[in-house]
Amino acid sequence: MEIINDYQPRGKFKAALFDFDGTVSLIRQGWQEVMETYFTDVLMQACGSGDRSATAAYVRNFIDELTGVQTIYQCIRLAEEVAACGGRPADPLEYKREYHRRLMQKIEHRIQGLKEGRIKTDDLLVPGAVSFLRALQERGVALYLASGTDEIYVRQEAELLGISSFFAGNIYGALDNYKSFSKEMVIRKILAEHDYSGCNLLGVGDGYVEIQNVKAAGGMAVGVATDELACMEVDTWKRHRLINAGADVVIPNYINLEEIMDYLFGSN
Repeated sequence: MEIINDYQPRGKFKAALFDFDGTVSLIRQGWQEVMETYFTDVLMQACGSGDRSATAAYVRNFIDELTGVQTIYQCIRLAEEVAACGGRPADPLEYKREYHRRLMQKIEHRIQGLKEGRIKTDDLLVPGAVSFLRALQERGVALYLASGTDEIYVRQEAELLGISSFFAGNIYGALDNYKSFSKEMVIRKILAEHDYSGCNLLGVGDGYVEIQNVKAAGGMAVGVATDELACMEVDTWKRHRLINAGADVVIPNYINLEEIMDYLFGSN
């Protein structure tokens, strides 16, 4: 555990907001590569020229900046980039459907493996995630899950991983009417409904957006910078991005549970 900001109030948490993919679930591990390859293909074709490696780096940057918001916003950005280089963009929903089709080709074996019992849930969870959720729940912290992935898939995948019960129905994701959902909206809802202040909110995520949203609300943000392969080391690129977003603490996983809990609920 790397402590970035030791001045954030701790120990008064009543609600914890978790991102899903890369923070708890590994079912969609590799989604960034799928999106990057597809978006790069689209831009290279639309612009008609250019260096592929430079285009891919540019695409990777805006994908990362929008990680945590609904997928449609990354597709809207793609359409804007196509238009900017003189191309004729498709409807962002078309880009989203094609991206999701490609992603499902990559991850379908994981979903089927979970359904059929050939893959253990622990193999597709960030190490220590269940123990961390349980420890927070035992402390009386209400748990919320919010993802940029479509809500129907988040709910299905959380059920397959056996973690739905921790969230007591508080699972949120992207909607067809995309303007009616955001992680910022979920945070406002949590704070308003229970009359909580920022010091009562803990945020846990691997994306730029949720870290910024939690910090803007006055909460404490734990950045999960797992490498998403062995999930035992900090991904240095993720670490840099999460710190820039405002993460107070950076961890690669939840294995050192006692250390994490002692810090979160100990005195400042």
